[in-house]
Amino acid sequence: MSSTGTPSAVRPAAADSQGFHTTTPHMLKSSKQYASQTLMGGLSGFESPIGLDRRDRIAALHSGDIGFVHSWDINTSVDGPGTRMTVFMSGCPLRCQYCQNPDTWKMRDGQPVYLEAMIKKIDRYQDLFKATGGGITFSGGESMMQPAFVSRVFRAAKEMGVHTCLDTSGFLNRNYTDEMIDDIDLCLLDVKSGDEETYHRVTGGVLAPTIEFGQRLAVAGKKIWVRFVLVPGLTDDPQNVENVARICETFGEAVEHIDVLPFHQLGRPKWHELRIPYPLEDAKGPNAALRARVAKQFEDHGFKVY
Repeated sequence: MSSTGTPSAVRPAAADSQGFHTTTPHMLKSSKQYASQTLMGGLSGFESPIGLDRRDRIAALHSGDIGFVHSWDINTSVDGPGTRMTVFMSGCPLRCQYCQNPDTWKMRDGQPVYLEAMIKKIDRYQDLFKATGGGITFSGGESMMQPAFVSRVFRAAKEMGVHTCLDTSGFLNRNYTDEMIDDIDLCLLDVKSGDEETYHRVTGGVLAPTIEFGQRLAVAGKKIWVRFVLVPGLTDDPQNVENVARICETFGEAVEHIDVLPFHQLGRPKWHELRIPYPLEDAKGPNAALRARVAKQFEDHGFKVY
């Protein structure tokens, strides 16, 4: 904390090698209307830097002075331990067939939120977090698309003694430096498939960065909850599941458990609303027998399965 009581993560970042500059008061419209405006709905309570022009928004995004956020909520035992503030960031490089939130794919569809506003929100709830063993979780979209903002918020949270959790595919592995990883207490790591062909079919991306990110987390001594979405006819092949288990073994003791998440159709209305062709229109969730088989495969490798 500084002598004024402001977390050090709020201090303006230095200009980087590309010449990006941080947000300063002169960039903002000075009227009381702008100063007092808050975002409503899913972002109620966050001050929005709507007075920034395009150039300054890009600069502030690179420095982490703002982040583009889709929404946030308070939940329990869903996105990490205890009661948590889960922030859904906008922007994702993958196009998973079973995505529940296609409305988070484009960063520009989110709302810009001040770093200071986010940190103040965490500060407001920190007593609740500490009492329940909870904290702040960044999800998405893909939160690793905005590493400067997320990592600066995590740094401020750690200074408050608040638990931090990153929910990610790990696909943007190298967006995160080792220093940024230091401020992660827990990672909810989506290992979406166990071989390159299936992974590309599911996501449109490649598998290797996820593996490398999990291994970097393990080397750094971080805890991992692996998430695997079980989709009949897509990710349920026994060999694919075996490959996921073997990948998780490379993370060693970092893996606390594996969540086998059954596919469901709750996200389908969003695809329809956005007029995006939905590839799993007629897909069904896994039955009890399939779920038990997959759970046993992971258990046979020594993992606790939920």
